[in-house]
This record gives sequence, C-alpha cells and structure tokens, in this order.
Amino acid sequence: MPTPKKKVARTPAPAKSRANAEKPARATRTRGAKASTAARAKPSPKAGLTPDAYFDALPAERRPVMQALRAAIAKALPKGFEEVVAYGMPGWVVPLSLYPAGYHCTPCAPLPFVGLASQKSHISFYHMGLYADPALLAWFEGECGKRLPKKPDMGKSCVRFKKPEDVPVALLADLCRRMTPKAWIALYEAKLRR
Repeated sequence: MPTPKKKVARTPAPAKSRANAEKPARATRTRGAKASTAARAKPSPKAGLTPDAYFDALPAERRPVMQALRAAIAKALPKGFEEVVAYGMPGWVVPLSLYPAGYHCTPCAPLPFVGLASQKSHISFYHMGLYADPALLAWFEGECGKRLPKKPDMGKSCVRFKKPEDVPVALLADLCRRMTPKAWIALYEAKLRR
C-alpha cells in the first residue's frame, strides 16, 4: 500500500526589493525580430536637445574641430537638408516637408543623411550615402588615400577619428556636397525596394 505523501510547507519567495520592483522588466527579442512601433517611437533621453546646446556642451578640446566641421557641412550641403538633433547627436535630414514618407524605421521621423557625434574615445561622422552608394564610397576611399596620412577607421556609414586634429574637415565637406536631397531620396527609395 503506498504511503501518503507529507505536505511540505513552502516558504514564500522573497519579496522584490523596492528598487527592483520599480524597474520595468527588460524586453527580450529574438535576433531579427522587430520592436513594436510604440517601442521604436519612444523619444531619446536627449529629446529636446538643440544642435547649439549639443555643441556648447562638448569638451573644450573637441569643440573647435566639431564646430568647424558643423560650419563646413552646413555650407557644403545642397539646399534642402535641415539641421536637427536625432539619435542623440546633431545631424542633417531630409525634412518631412520634402519627403513626407519619412524614415522607414520611424515614418514620423525625417530621413537621416549626415550625423556628427563626440563619442567617448573618438569623433564620429555618419554619412548614409556612403552605405547606400558604392560609387560614392569608392570616391571617398580614393580621396582618403590621396589626402590623409593614414586610412581612417570606417564602418558601413561611419568614419571615426581618434584625435580631433585627424578630422579632415575639407574632405568631409566635399563628400557632403556630392549628393542633393532629391538624389538621396531616389537612392534611398531604390535601396528600400530591393
């Protein structure tokens, strides 16, 4: 005859500490899954930051080159781009008034084109055309070989400079002048449809 099981008193799980109870649970996603529209539309922690405020807050050793780069880009970009702070950094976009469809990831946001950032260990320059246009990338790499003493640290659309004195302001301005908003929209839409 089977013996009856004894009931074991369970101790309740420890209560969450007050600090942990107030923290929202972290969302987990599988690789490649898209975040919900609400999650993607959340404003960045630097929402409301203006380009002037961004540049004013830069460390003294980086401020001169970042301001020179800002001025050179603003002068070189063809008419139609608009300076904003997006993704926590200053940049230039195709405004919704020119391209109402907006950026495909966040349609209510303007189409990004160029960005600048003062990171912890480097200055970053982002140019979406480098990623989208192989001919423009080839031109830029060729010019880097001619004008710079060493090859820059490059990602898909990002060029990183460890020292402020290494930033080639004139070359980056020349790069910015090579694409109009209309050309960028056409290239963007062509790449998006693929």
